[in-house]
Amino acid sequence: MLNQQETVMNKQKRFKIQGPCAYEFDSGNTGSWRIERPQVDFETCVKCGTCATYCPANVITIEKDKEICVDIMWDYCKGCGICANECPKQCITMVEERCGK
Repeated sequence: MLNQQETVMNKQKRFKIQGPCAYEFDSGNTGSWRIERPQVDFETCVKCGTCATYCPANVITIEKDKEICVDIMWDYCKGCGICANECPKQCITMVEERCGK
């Protein structure tokens, strides 16, 4: 039995990676796909950065020295709602996106 396992392990293919590998993924301009968008209550926000940490598209920036502290790149926001679900103060709500109105 041991010989069979050794034979199988020796026959496995090994791949050598050549060239650069992506460690960070970039978002496509898909903001027009959004059905809902996050809306931030800036009076309740404590600028903790949890929303920016959990954003899968990496489109949220926290600016602690400004009154409007949460900056969202709307061209790339998918409207997934993860930021609203993860906010510890519940200051982000999802509102209906209204195009052209």
